[in-house]
Amino acid sequence: MGAITAVSGCSHLATFLLIDFLQFEMIPGSTPKSIGRAEWEAGSEAYATARSVITIGGMLGPVFNREASVAPKRSSTYLTRGIYLLTLFLLLCTGYLVLDGSRSLGANSDAAKFGGWMFRLLAPLQLVILSALAAVGAASNVAQEKDRRTLLLLLMTRLSGFEIVAGKTASALLMPLSLLVVSLPLFLTLPLLGGVAPSQVFAVFLVIAVSVVISAVVGTVVAFWREKTFQSIALTFLVLLLLVAAGEIIASLGPDAVGWATAISPPRALVAATNSMSGLATLARSAEGGFVALGSLFSLAVLVIGIAKVRVWNPSREVRLKAPEPETSEEFQRDAASPEGPASWKVRQPRPVWDNPILWREVRTWAYGRKILLIRGVFVFIFALIAAAVWYQIQSGAAMEPSGRIGRAFPAVTIPVAILGLISLVLVNALAVTSITGERDGLALDLLLVTDLRPREFIFGKLLGVMYAAKELILLPLALIVYLGLAGVMTLESMQYALVAAIGLYVFVTTLGIHSGLNYVSGRTATLASLGTVFFLCVGIAICMTIMVSFRGAFQLQLAPFLVMILGGGAALFAALGWRNPSSAIFTAAFALPLITFYAITQFLLQTDHLYVAAALIFGYGFTTAAMLIPALSEFDVPLEVEPGDSHAESTA
Repeated sequence: MGAITAVSGCSHLATFLLIDFLQFEMIPGSTPKSIGRAEWEAGSEAYATARSVITIGGMLGPVFNREASVAPKRSSTYLTRGIYLLTLFLLLCTGYLVLDGSRSLGANSDAAKFGGWMFRLLAPLQLVILSALAAVGAASNVAQEKDRRTLLLLLMTRLSGFEIVAGKTASALLMPLSLLVVSLPLFLTLPLLGGVAPSQVFAVFLVIAVSVVISAVVGTVVAFWREKTFQSIALTFLVLLLLVAAGEIIASLGPDAVGWATAISPPRALVAATNSMSGLATLARSAEGGFVALGSLFSLAVLVIGIAKVRVWNPSREVRLKAPEPETSEEFQRDAASPEGPASWKVRQPRPVWDNPILWREVRTWAYGRKILLIRGVFVFIFALIAAAVWYQIQSGAAMEPSGRIGRAFPAVTIPVAILGLISLVLVNALAVTSITGERDGLALDLLLVTDLRPREFIFGKLLGVMYAAKELILLPLALIVYLGLAGVMTLESMQYALVAAIGLYVFVTTLGIHSGLNYVSGRTATLASLGTVFFLCVGIAICMTIMVSFRGAFQLQLAPFLVMILGGGAALFAALGWRNPSSAIFTAAFALPLITFYAITQFLLQTDHLYVAAALIFGYGFTTAAMLIPALSEFDVPLEVEPGDSHAESTA
């Protein structure tokens, strides 16, 4: 029993229920005759009373009840809410300062235009952030339980499939839904400016809430289905992307199919909900109302499948005890036939291992599970869809049509290629961070640290191994860039710059994932920090750039809000990268990288010399990669203790 109670995380709850279960059911001779009928009835009544109290109090069982009682005791819960609301408020203030500098907002029409524009900017941003948080949080939460073998304890208790699956789903929804509720008062200030009705705000929030629930349900069920953390996160991400792609494919069939596309795709439903004619009164008769209904039914169906299959999928084949396979090697048969017996205790030839065992394991074994082939297949399918769209634009001559957003021409294929690149970068980063967190949660990292492995062998083995395992995720986007160069969409010189910059970005996201996995004890925290950094650098900078470009005015009026956003993002980036081991190099990289990214995107949109774009990206991200890589190569500095905030919260739960 002492060994069971020592398991951390969710095992605190599982151990309590397991001890009770073993005491009354599984110990041989534990019958009413052996322990006394009075004690048996008292124990059963106490168990039933405690179980009913936990279920009623937690609404969804003890799994959700524990998370609901622990979450308010974490200081990070309130810090996250405050930072999220402050970020939205700064974006709103930035847009106001920039627009007020170019024209006065004294007229009601100008104020209404500003309110409507900011509403249409912040609503999609909130959809992306909260959906990603719910999906990654749900998948990583269940995957962490599998890596730590604490899910087996839950499955051995009296907890039903509904209590386990629905409890995990509801636990993952606590943070994103609380952020959604916290941001509601800020969005309700926009109708005061005009251009937005309160009913539109509530309709948009209902669409976002359904999208968040879909993301959390898919993430939880996929994580219960798959064995590895990377498989869970990647498949969740790809399934949600396929829903969006299905909506776009249906919308391309004709005007009559737009309504069905809106009922399937969350982004299209959100755009329809921000329409001036949308509202709660017309939601039931609109396409976005169909999305709310279909999304709820889809979430319920996926949840029912997870409840029915949770004990079929788990424990997985990798953790089940198997009988040893009979030895059939020629050497064994020869020794067995010999009257003298085997000449040596070794009956099987050992597999040769490279000088770097970490790299050998990553390349020569299924370190991330065999189901990674499924992830590669789904990514190839998405690549085929995007490549077909690019080919059609090239054949129709639309590849070089001007965008018209900033009065300059840039290839129309930029958007699909950028989407494919973002998907690839996110998946590679997720693979890198889970390659470390999986070792830590499986207690293999402790063993590696006491061997004679040198730090550079470990770091370079993981770095090269991750890039080898994700070779399809890297080579296919690079091949598409080569095709664009050969097709004449970009010059051969620009193609070379794009290839070099893309390779630099892949090295950066891989190093970032390894850096986050080594510096954060909690696998979930490491995953969210690493993916959040990639999201900020890709999407956050684009949002900042959109505000600055859309509200054109004098540079001196744009400088103050621009510095607020860039410096604020730099501070958040420094907190994510150097919170444990801060250094002057990471400090410089954290505050310079957002500015360099903004400069590179702006230079690309202005269609100036692409050498400046590639040079800025290579210098900025190369310096940041070196700032994270050099300290890791010098010595092993890996925290193995539990994070203080989490341990205190769990101990007082």
